[in-house]
Amino acid sequence: MPVPQVIATAAENYRFNSDFLVKMVSDLSPEEWLRRPDEKCNHIAWVVGHVVWTRKALLTRLGTEWSQPWLGMFARGGKCEDGAAYPSPETLLDAWREVSGVLAGTLDKVSEEALAQPATSGPPSADGKVSGIVNFLAIHETYHIGQASYLRSWLGHKGLMG
Repeated sequence: MPVPQVIATAAENYRFNSDFLVKMVSDLSPEEWLRRPDEKCNHIAWVVGHVVWTRKALLTRLGTEWSQPWLGMFARGGKCEDGAAYPSPETLLDAWREVSGVLAGTLDKVSEEALAQPATSGPPSADGKVSGIVNFLAIHETYHIGQASYLRSWLGHKGLMG
């Protein structure tokens, strides 16, 4: 079943982000995953954990269950803290790859009827429907991946684009 048109652009962005994030962080050391410019900024481990958490939250809205026991530390409003017991880069990337596959499969089979349901509390929805949440969270995810890309450059690594 093709992805419904109302979320087609978002689905393509999720697919692009899935590959791009892996390429962006695969050459970073475990120490680099935990470095941040100052105490007000997140590090790459937190950013990756948060986008995994966000994909899990989207899957739940679409009726698909997927989780990891450590996801709560990356929930909306969660704070990045020095010395916290964050999952390893390998664990975070494994979860990213897994949730990405589950999300791609879910978006491929989600029905127009499910997407037309009214949006409940939570993320913004431009159309007031679940489809608007799917679209907003694609933008939200791309924003955070941009933060990780900036951090990669701040760490002294070459950018992946341009």
